[in-house]
Amino acid sequence: MSRTIQNTLIAFIMATSVTALFFQSNLQFMKVEIYHIPVLFIVIFILSLFVAEDVRNSFKKVLWFEKRKDKRPIWQVGVGMIFYFTQIGFVEVFARGLMPYDLAGMPMYLIIPFLNAFLLTVIFEEIFYDEKRDTVEQVKFKKLK
Repeated sequence: MSRTIQNTLIAFIMATSVTALFFQSNLQFMKVEIYHIPVLFIVIFILSLFVAEDVRNSFKKVLWFEKRKDKRPIWQVGVGMIFYFTQIGFVEVFARGLMPYDLAGMPMYLIIPFLNAFLLTVIFEEIFYDEKRDTVEQVKFKKLK
């Protein structure tokens, strides 16, 4: 279940990145929408679903995930990054009206997803992260007289 959610969010990130990039062009066929959802987003999202697992695995190879003793910190960073960029992509494609707001020069659409990603990572970890716990050996004690 965790892998499916991560792959879907990665596909969403890829689709919003491409859509945000091409939506600003002067090409009118890139701006066609159905129920306020860009057609380009739908097409790229469906195509991204097929490669999302490979993208996730390649990131794991680059970050040497399997070679690490303690996989938890890098797992948290990866999941947090997925949540962060998903929220930014959502704002860039579906809620562009939220982009102008800023806090002392820093865009709010970059700050709020960072805070949300932290909370979502903690919640996601509590639900899905399987930590292999060391088994405790039982020790027999001698009776003292």
